[in-house]
Amino acid sequence: MTDCIFCEIVKGDIPKDFRFKDENVLAFDDIHPVAKVHVLFIPKEHIAAFENLFDDAILSSIRKGIQKIVEQNDLVGKGYKIIVNGGGGQVINHLHFHLIGPTGLHAPVV
Repeated sequence: MTDCIFCEIVKGDIPKDFRFKDENVLAFDDIHPVAKVHVLFIPKEHIAAFENLFDDAILSSIRKGIQKIVEQNDLVGKGYKIIVNGGGGQVINHLHFHLIGPTGLHAPVV
C-alpha cells in the first residue's frame, strides 16, 4: 500500500520503539496520547479496516500483545479501553487497535 504511514513503519522507513512485536503485529506508543498508556497495535499486513480482517492469527497476536501491555502497565482493575475504528471512521486507513488506560475514576489526566 502506498501513502500509508503504518506501512512505512512496518517497512522500517519510519523508526519506532516497539512495545510488542511478533510475526503478525507491531505495537508502539501513539504520538498523541490521551492517557498514560496509549498504544497502537497494527497488523504488519496492510488491512484497510476490521471488516477486511480474515486471518485469525493476526487477531490472536493483537490479543496477546494487548494482554501483555495491560499486565506490564498494571492496568488490571484500573480501567482501560480497547478501541477499533472502522468503516471510514479511522484517520489512517490501516487497521489498528488503541489500548488506552488507565481510565478508571482515579486515572491521572494526561
